[in-house]
Amino acid sequence: MRRLLKLEYLKNLNYRPFKIFAGLYFIILIALLFIGLVDFDILGIKINLKEQGMYNFPGVWNFTTYIVGLLKIFLGCIIVFSICQEFSNRMFKQNIIDGLSREEFIFSKLLTILVFSGFSTLFVFAVAFILGKSYSETQDSELIFREIYFVFNYFLMLFSFFSFLMFLSFLFRKSIFVFLGFFMVWFAEGILSGIEKITFMKDFDPQKKSPINLNHTYLTDFLPLESMSRLIPNPLVRTKTAEMFGMQFKFEYPWQSVFACLLWSALFVVGSYWILKKKDW
Repeated sequence: MRRLLKLEYLKNLNYRPFKIFAGLYFIILIALLFIGLVDFDILGIKINLKEQGMYNFPGVWNFTTYIVGLLKIFLGCIIVFSICQEFSNRMFKQNIIDGLSREEFIFSKLLTILVFSGFSTLFVFAVAFILGKSYSETQDSELIFREIYFVFNYFLMLFSFFSFLMFLSFLFRKSIFVFLGFFMVWFAEGILSGIEKITFMKDFDPQKKSPINLNHTYLTDFLPLESMSRLIPNPLVRTKTAEMFGMQFKFEYPWQSVFACLLWSALFVVGSYWILKKKDW
């Protein structure tokens, strides 16, 4: 394991896109996490997310993981480029010639994914805890770690997302085709989700007294990207302004999405290994 980690470290350290996207990731990450301290003037109304309670415990875990989750594509680019360059530069074949088995090769990529996911999760945990301790209106010990499960959800979302990109990278071997494939899946899921929700609304009878179930489970919720996105809800509904308009934050732990992400991750890893074993590059 140490040998594989060292090999991946040397490959990525000397790879320019790794330095560029890693730098962009952390610069934008820090800027977004502290964006709540800045006053925004929208239509003459000053909005400050800190004053809206975004840094209060326990909601700070939701806010931080959701914001940072939007940047996962930067780390995803590193995963894609590092794998695709193995094939474009014939590094994969040379590694096989030098004695690296296919099992070790894919295990090294999994280790890279785990390291990226774990490091980013620890970083987010530290920043969220510091922000909460510094700006939260309450320091009640019962509230501080009440929703820390969002940190685990963030890790699972990253691991699932990177496993998906790894699978596409093994499938297409060209970064441009990987991103095209990703956006096609994202677009297709959006269309299918929209069709299913429209069908559900058509079946709703407005004359019945029972309200629309906003937490209704759709089949498309179990699709790869959709199940990942449902791990962490949008925190804007937790703001004080949202409460003034009668919006209430109701969140049930998404066990179905967790199991779906675990299943998809396993399928992506097995699929990547199957492609690697089947094709002779």
